[in-house]
Amino acid sequence: MKKLAAVTLTSLLISSLSFSSVFAFSDLEEGQSEAVLALKNRGIVSGIDSEHYVPKGKISYAQSVQMIVKGLNLNMDTIRFIKQPLASDTYTNVPNDAWYADAFIIAHYNGLEIPKDVNPNATISREQFGDLLVRAMETKGNFPLVKMFIVIKDEDQININYQGTLQRLLLYKITKLDQDGKFNPKAELTRGEAANWVYQAIQYVEAHAQNQAPVEEVSVRVEKVNDEVNKVTLSKELPNPGYGIAIQGIEFQNDGKAVIRYTIQKPKPDMMYPQVITVAKAETFVSSKYTAIAKPAVLQ
Repeated sequence: MKKLAAVTLTSLLISSLSFSSVFAFSDLEEGQSEAVLALKNRGIVSGIDSEHYVPKGKISYAQSVQMIVKGLNLNMDTIRFIKQPLASDTYTNVPNDAWYADAFIIAHYNGLEIPKDVNPNATISREQFGDLLVRAMETKGNFPLVKMFIVIKDEDQININYQGTLQRLLLYKITKLDQDGKFNPKAELTRGEAANWVYQAIQYVEAHAQNQAPVEEVSVRVEKVNDEVNKVTLSKELPNPGYGIAIQGIEFQNDGKAVIRYTIQKPKPDMMYPQVITVAKAETFVSSKYTAIAKPAVLQ
């Protein structure tokens, strides 16, 4: 899996402050400058104009998806398509030529759960943004979590599908509850809050990057067999013919994704193999109703 750029957020911030103040926004409050300027230097956020970021302004669903995809460096580099995917293949209200269309496609193929009928121009709630952000973070690895349950005073207002990811959002310390112990899940997220959450998420991912075990990624090729069935081929270049790919199972999810779980098989220790790069493959068949993606199996 591709890592985030080697340059740290701290060095970017120092670099940005070494120039004149014309590069800063005049409307940022105390505690907002670090996040916004760091993201601005990475090309993740921009202002309404050269002087104003408008941190208290609302952020749209489209802007949110774009920010999260760019901030967490999500991509589709390991997926091979027979047909170039279009936003209209998945979403009913996302035009194929919209500036945010690619971000929605990338989000979809990275497992971020976005409603098919989403209105990209609508504002996004705190619980919606938090759920997308945590799912994006967790594409980068398995992160340590303290085994505890955080009491949220207004938990009864949280969409049940977001309760787990919002618990992890708080445990990752991306944000915290207000002074009354509430998350305010239905409140509209502001531009300032969004920037700070994404900034904290990037810092968390980078801080734990060196502790992540390397992920054995595979390429995914989908071929139509007939109107009802697709053949899905997983492939990967490996050091010698002794390696292989084994499909451990398929998880059919309510959001229309078929998650193919696989493992990389290592050579038998008592065998000798020529040291020749070999493309290992594994095939399975999936209903055309599902979008096939591949993820490493979690072995117990």
